[in-house]
Amino acid sequence: MLRLHRFFVMLVMLLVTGANLFGTAIAQTYPSRPVRIIVPFGPGGPPDVIARLVAQKLSERWGQQVYVENIPGAGGNIGYLRTINAPPDGYTLVSTSPGFTVNPSLYVKSPFDPLRDFSLITLVAGSPNVLAVHPSVPAKTMAELISLVQNNPGKYSYAHPSNGTIPHLLGELLKLRAGLDLVAVPFNGAGAAVISTLGGHTPIVIAAIPGVSAAIKEGRLSALAVTSDRRSSVLPDVPTMKESGLDDMEGETLSGIVGPASLPPEIVRKIHEDISWVLQQPETRERLSQMGFDAIGLDPHNFRIRVAAEVEKWAKVIAAAKIPKIE
Repeated sequence: MLRLHRFFVMLVMLLVTGANLFGTAIAQTYPSRPVRIIVPFGPGGPPDVIARLVAQKLSERWGQQVYVENIPGAGGNIGYLRTINAPPDGYTLVSTSPGFTVNPSLYVKSPFDPLRDFSLITLVAGSPNVLAVHPSVPAKTMAELISLVQNNPGKYSYAHPSNGTIPHLLGELLKLRAGLDLVAVPFNGAGAAVISTLGGHTPIVIAAIPGVSAAIKEGRLSALAVTSDRRSSVLPDVPTMKESGLDDMEGETLSGIVGPASLPPEIVRKIHEDISWVLQQPETRERLSQMGFDAIGLDPHNFRIRVAAEVEKWAKVIAAAKIPKIE
């Protein structure tokens, strides 16, 4: 019996050693051909620009072409589903947007489960959203704005990029937190939402920093708070929502890199380590900063924790605010 036990112990050790050696061999030879990064939106937006920045640097580091393919449609779902159905070999990745954690709760039929259907590799970068007002609004702080809206129910409105975006959900969360009668006005993109507020048509706007920072710096809009747990390097004088007395109002535009489920751990580790290297390059950090993003480089374990928290948070907001689901 003792000999049999020893035999099984040795067999397990050999299998584990063999698996480790095989995984190491895979990582050493990867990538041996071009790698595709799917962007589930059209060209030009943050997920696209960030993916192209990462792709360029990885191409230089790997000596293999890393290219971007735009597959827009259905709020990003088409690109995400294309990734799910790709072979789990590390040669098809996808650049995520906030829809990665919002869409499962926003659609009647959940298109995917971000924790089950993907290998989470790294959270590349994040940008806070900002709440800003037209100069005609007699409020200089979030406390003053909340008091103003409470005393004028139904009179004020806020512009946001479109239904189901993080700025929209943040506006609904603010209404829930402060008990506000505030009208949500959706637009086709952040640019149109900002233009509406610049024209005084919608006195409040909630949008990602890249699309609104120029108007704020020029004094055409007044920023009251950013929606991150830290002040933005782009708008360092603007307080956070928490500093303004509003807890749990964080909501960032997050961009990550994920792949199909069941990617070999060694491949996940290698991609994460090499993207971390990309994010440490001064020119990369400067380019991200110019866009209003901060480099993050979260490891797979902590990225999974962040995704789980985001999914839970926005699911609760969608339910509590009774936001209509998309068929």
